Amino acid sequence: MSRRAVLGLIGGGALILSGCFEEKTGPAEIHWDRDVCKLCSMIISDARFTAQVRGGPKQKVYKFDDIGCAVNWLNGQPWAGDNNTEIWVAERTSTRQSVRWLKARDARYVTNDQTPMNYGFGATLQNLPGSIDFVALTNRILAKAPNHICPAPSKKPKQGVPG
Repeated sequence: MSRRAVLGLIGGGALILSGCFEEKTGPAEIHWDRDVCKLCSMIISDARFTAQVRGGPKQKVYKFDDIGCAVNWLNGQPWAGDNNTEIWVAERTSTRQSVRWLKARDARYVTNDQTPMNYGFGATLQNLPGSIDFVALTNRILAKAPNHICPAPSKKPKQGVPG
């Protein structure tokens, strides 16, 4: 076999294998109307309010239809306070064709958006009048019972969602 053929096989094999491994950081692709929220099991269809958490021992991605579901779910995870835990939220003007992912801890949240699970928080990078930061968002979400469709986590944070 020629050197060129061997190099071609190696390159092709590397390309094929690279598709077998998931990224270990950042948000993953959303499969609209197919992926379901990890907490409430609703289909994820609104690009403006979707969220993702990447964490745990294998840095696995968990998808949510609403940042409220993500915060409630993460609050019950033993690794919630781990520095490697990533929380991503879609900017509130995102579309299915163009999702702008924000680091949830860096975002600001408007409090009157109509969201899939009625938590009402839309993410933005702008410091809009009346917007709140991630710590205030987390406190507001955990102070209330989740939407009736979602199972109720304990009122007390187990590990606490990192702020």
